[in-house]
Amino acid sequence: MQFMVIERFRNRDAKAVYRRFREQGRGAPEGLVYVGSWIETNFDRCFQIMECDDARLLQQWVAFWGDLVEFEIVPVVSSAETRATVEPLLDA
Repeated sequence: MQFMVIERFRNRDAKAVYRRFREQGRGAPEGLVYVGSWIETNFDRCFQIMECDDARLLQQWVAFWGDLVEFEIVPVVSSAETRATVEPLLDA
């Protein structure tokens, strides 16, 4: 399953986040897959897509970063998958 992760850097301190990333890596447990990310130009938020089959892996990752980042996690389905689900219902 994929998740849209919205990270808010505590105290708007992106440097602390990037410093830990440089020193310790992503901190993702085995089975939690990083798909991609985008950062707001003002360094306020990061938007990531993460993938896993066990939500506890997300909890472990959140615990690793929780002192530097506030998280909002939203389960998502791709547009293509949603279209395939809805398509049979359009003419019903």
